[in-house]
Amino acid sequence: MSKRRVVITGMGVVTPIGLNVDEFWAGLTAGKSGAGLITQFDATNFPVKVAAEITDFQPSEYIDSKIVDRTSRFTQFALAAAKMAVESAGLNLPTAEQPDRIGISVATSIDIQGITSEHEVLKSRGPKRVSPLFITKISPHMASVQIGLLFGAKGPNSSVNSACASGADALATSYDQIQLGYADVMIAGGTDEAIAELPIAGMGIVGALSRETNPARASRPFDLNRNGFVYGEGSGIVILETLEHAKNRGVKIMAELAGIGRSFDAYNEAAPDPKVEAIAIRNAIKDAGLTPQDIDYINAHGTSTKLNDASETEAIKIVFGKQAYSIPISSNKSMIGHIITAAGVIEAIASILTI
Repeated sequence: MSKRRVVITGMGVVTPIGLNVDEFWAGLTAGKSGAGLITQFDATNFPVKVAAEITDFQPSEYIDSKIVDRTSRFTQFALAAAKMAVESAGLNLPTAEQPDRIGISVATSIDIQGITSEHEVLKSRGPKRVSPLFITKISPHMASVQIGLLFGAKGPNSSVNSACASGADALATSYDQIQLGYADVMIAGGTDEAIAELPIAGMGIVGALSRETNPARASRPFDLNRNGFVYGEGSGIVILETLEHAKNRGVKIMAELAGIGRSFDAYNEAAPDPKVEAIAIRNAIKDAGLTPQDIDYINAHGTSTKLNDASETEAIKIVFGKQAYSIPISSNKSMIGHIITAAGVIEAIASILTI
């Protein structure tokens, strides 16, 4: 089977430093930080005090009020970003497209705050008082489902969860769907809303989160004194389509997704293998038909944790050799925090804007 060229024609973001692509890029280039003291709950008794919150998002500005009532925050982020992406791609959905050739793959985790809140209702008021919308609100696949409903897309529809790699994995999954011939266009991305008591308590107790009380010093990828990551929230969505499809529509092509690479080190459920192999980077470059010398910028995962940053630095040195000391490398998590299942795609959008 011949390889189909896959291009990106639309983008949309909702982030702690901007609620659209232009604001996001302006924030990145200005070095704006979205980190601040937590306001979404009382963090007085928590050792972790800082997160990158979105404070000015109004879902009713993007989606119908009835849908707002039926969806969780992570789905609302995704719907807003998807609308921006579809608009920027000039897609007329569903009228000008064949609905069963439009697919969706959006990475999500789960609405933990929604679960804990409804559990309190169950315990205090009984099972008959649990919301009939509970399951459809909190389920991880709901972002993909609601986007499909909004645009009448009847092609492949899935949610991806591979922890912090989820957003990138959703792009790769969408790329696969196009390569395998199951779709001509994929709405791909990630969305997350993890700033809540339980996840911050859970990640804080194992020492993964920064306990820095000064927001300006909390997220410091690759810094000698880095001490953990900072939770962020938001969504990033891109429109992937075949080069032929994009040319037929006569639309602007923003970038090409030339290759993907996947790997699992089979070492530990949380910590990276000290024996770094860099398989995913090698495979992505090979799949794109490129060499390491063709790469002139790296957008790093860069979580600001001791283990990740050291392992990622080693992986880059393994693949790029001496070039690793001169190639530009940056991590957007210094400004937007770690948006977990949306991180990979939001940072892919940052890379496209950089190009």
